[in-house]
Amino acid sequence: MIEVTVILFERIGILLLVAFMLTQIPGFRSLLDRDMAWDTILYHALVFGVMGILGAHTGVIMDRGTLMVESWLLNVGDNQVLIGFGIVVVMIAGLLGGPYVGLGSGLIVGVYMAFIGGGAWFANSLMNPLAGLITGWTGQFFSDERVIAPNKALFIGMFPPVLYMGLILIFIPDQQTGVEIVNQIGIPLVITNAIALAIITMMIRSALNESEREAALETNRALSIAEKALPILKDASLDKNAKAMAELLYDELDVAAIAIADKRKVLSFVGEGEDHHQVGESIKMRLSQIALDTGELQVAYDKSELQCLHESCPLQTAIMVPVYRSREVIGLINIYFRHSQQIRAVEVELARGLGTIISNQISGFEAERMKELLKEAEIRNLQAQINPHFLFNTFNLIHSLMRVDHEQARRMLVRFSQYMRANLNIASKSLIPLKDEIEHVNAYLDIVTARFPDQLEVRKEIDQNVLDVLIPSATLQPLVENSIQHGLKEVQAKGIVEIKVGRTGHAISIEVRDNGVGFPEELLPVIGQQPFTDRHGNGTALYNVNERLKGIFDEGSEMKCRNLDGGGSSVSITIPIQCENMEYERS
Repeated sequence: MIEVTVILFERIGILLLVAFMLTQIPGFRSLLDRDMAWDTILYHALVFGVMGILGAHTGVIMDRGTLMVESWLLNVGDNQVLIGFGIVVVMIAGLLGGPYVGLGSGLIVGVYMAFIGGGAWFANSLMNPLAGLITGWTGQFFSDERVIAPNKALFIGMFPPVLYMGLILIFIPDQQTGVEIVNQIGIPLVITNAIALAIITMMIRSALNESEREAALETNRALSIAEKALPILKDASLDKNAKAMAELLYDELDVAAIAIADKRKVLSFVGEGEDHHQVGESIKMRLSQIALDTGELQVAYDKSELQCLHESCPLQTAIMVPVYRSREVIGLINIYFRHSQQIRAVEVELARGLGTIISNQISGFEAERMKELLKEAEIRNLQAQINPHFLFNTFNLIHSLMRVDHEQARRMLVRFSQYMRANLNIASKSLIPLKDEIEHVNAYLDIVTARFPDQLEVRKEIDQNVLDVLIPSATLQPLVENSIQHGLKEVQAKGIVEIKVGRTGHAISIEVRDNGVGFPEELLPVIGQQPFTDRHGNGTALYNVNERLKGIFDEGSEMKCRNLDGGGSSVSITIPIQCENMEYERS
């Protein structure tokens, strides 16, 4: 019996290799997490079934009480009984995947055992699906662990071989042969199957725990680096703090060197090779340029891919990690190694995780800086008597876009800054080119139409020949804002604003129309001549524009306000041309 047990242990050794292979199967973790749909159940049943077929061919043959050991079993005679080890694989399938995976893999092995034949083919065919069901059900009953404990697997692994021996006694044609098989191989089979099941579960648990422990350590290291990088990235941009960031990464990571670059040149380099890898040199590596262009992490496994011309350079391989700011690639972190064997999957994933964390930190601080700029802009605009409602609505718009559309948020921020700059220049310059005033209007309209894309239509008729004529700042924009804020306030249909700019003799004519409610008839004679209270709403802006025109041109300018016959209102001003095609210095 001892000799048979030793032989069975030798034959079952290949299943230990199968156990290691199991940990490499794609989707293996979903099996351990019990997070499976029917397609994954079928997939794992097929994988374990194929491995069970291989296990069947590593078994032994009983021929009239004689144990036959061959290197690879292919043919089974009618009077011979195949004692295969596919049942061990099927039990593993049941323990890890539950009764459905165990049953599926058992059916595959069972059908194959029927195809092979032999004196106990029916017992072999019936035992494999039963083993999958039994171990699947008992495994779920005894344990909620991802991988069952080896001692529990040892206990569960005893039952299927005992049942198998019983089926051989029942279904084998020659009862005397069945008794001899059970007496000779029964106990050794129970021992080897149970111990093999325990060893395999122990191997899977050990491999899984090791990988999870390594992943936890790398995650902890990435978070530690991210925490230390916070003060570096918070105070200034990556460009200004590239050296400090490179030194931090070099101290924390067991690597040969760290380089940080923007989209054009190397910003910092720390580590081996500092004598010839110079700060300020342009990006030469093809993979670095690919990483910048595609935004995808790149790995150079060969020294030739580094494209370093220095013959004694100790750097052999590298990982190029793109760094983002609001979804836009702004630079690279290059992590260099001395040997290609040092770049494992865990190093690649750590580099990828660091790139993501650092990019998120940069984007977060950029968002905070945007908010600070917006707050500062709010103060300045309030000082310039900007409509506070427009200010807050713009802040809310940019804040909302930052969540869903970073590109549009940046665009709105740029347009808002242009709008703000024009407002801040109101007091500093009395005259500006007409094209600057139109740009001021366009910036305002871009913001407003972004808030109401389907509720506002703007029509423009602008004579391109008068764009260089100088006019008072904040002349056209307040008329457009007044038309939108007050003229279209009560309009239920689509609001329309028409802007017409042209030349009439030696003057510039500007008219803004809308299809809104129009001016109160009783106020028409005095609109633009005196400011109104908030109750009337649409007189202060027009009054300020008219007063500025009078202050610059005395009586040479004119403002007219009227209601249109078809509904809506019109405000037109005439500005005398004093300076045309003058060179103008922008602030």
